Amino acid sequence: MTLVLVDGRGGVLGALPPFDVEVPWWPEVSDIVAAVRDRHGIDVTVLRLMHTEKPAQPGGHVTYAAEVLGPVAAPLALDPAPPFGPAASFSGLDGESAPEPRRAPWAVPGGPAASVAWALKELGRDGAVAVQQRTWNLSAIWRLDAGGEPVAWLKQVPVFFAHEAPLLRLLPTAAPGLTPTVLAAGDAGRMLLAHVPGEDRYGADAGFCADVARDIHQIQEHYVTRTGDLLAAGVPDRRFELDRIARVAAPWLDTIDGLAELMDELPARLTAIDACGLPDTLAHGDLHPGNVRESAAGRVIVDWGDASVAHPAYDILRLTGHLPETEAAALIEQWAGRWRRSVPGCDPQTAVALIRPIAALRAAAVYQNFLDHIEDSERPYHEADVPEQLTAAVAAARVG
Repeated sequence: MTLVLVDGRGGVLGALPPFDVEVPWWPEVSDIVAAVRDRHGIDVTVLRLMHTEKPAQPGGHVTYAAEVLGPVAAPLALDPAPPFGPAASFSGLDGESAPEPRRAPWAVPGGPAASVAWALKELGRDGAVAVQQRTWNLSAIWRLDAGGEPVAWLKQVPVFFAHEAPLLRLLPTAAPGLTPTVLAAGDAGRMLLAHVPGEDRYGADAGFCADVARDIHQIQEHYVTRTGDLLAAGVPDRRFELDRIARVAAPWLDTIDGLAELMDELPARLTAIDACGLPDTLAHGDLHPGNVRESAAGRVIVDWGDASVAHPAYDILRLTGHLPETEAAALIEQWAGRWRRSVPGCDPQTAVALIRPIAALRAAAVYQNFLDHIEDSERPYHEADVPEQLTAAVAAARVG
């Protein structure tokens, strides 16, 4: 990767020589910060993605803008390789340039320092330090350490995720200990969260997913009669937004075979889902095992930015999506049994079968919303996701 360094005013200093890191996921930057410190003895804050040689992650040659936090003794290229050669002249980085209106507040010089200062003040721990972990268009995340141990996390999110902190403050009434604790919430999407010990359970087996399914049912059952509380906290209302999905699908109707037919039958499908009798409630929105941390103390469901008032089937489909078909089917049957007990007379299995293509359409709409709010250089994070999800929706409808 290549880091283009800027000072605190946004003035371009030049580019460090390219180097390799092992982690292939573009938002993960802790290894980049550590590598620059080890190689060049300088501290940097990674601000944002500038260019990638690949249309999507993982891997490839990636160029970032990074703010330097001290003097730079390393040799810097003033005319780096394309696309940042003489013609480009670091276009869009110089402090004199017109600001990008869609740029995140943590992606500009001085932005991260202001957020870290806020978090350290709110934490109130002498000697605490912040370690940058992630930055991209959906969040900036810093780990706060004291005495060599993690004690809290700073998370900053865009305006369309502004409901996360208010929601996290509501959730302990439904499920104490199952969600992160908010220590403080500030402006510009900042929140200070208590440290959650354990590991993120990416790729976890069916047994772990079954436990998480029971956890989320406890929360969803609680909010069946309390959706008004969720909406008052700013949680988005995503109850079958046909118009929104139609707008996202429209540019692809002539290029994705079968999409037009799926959109034509969508109103009838929604009517059939409604007849199944499952109530709307709180949907996490991205309930894969990697968004659940586990330790000896138990499980904590994290990353509630995609939460909305919606159909509960979305979460069980996301949770079981990586499992073998037979294991996923068994967990969905368990999920259906819980809902039949909670809402006598409902038909959860039919609802799941009908909603599968809509879940993919809904995901396409979510990714399009991301694209609508981010600057061009960060579009590779999500650009391929919209047609991919629309195509998956057609495939799911054909199977069903």
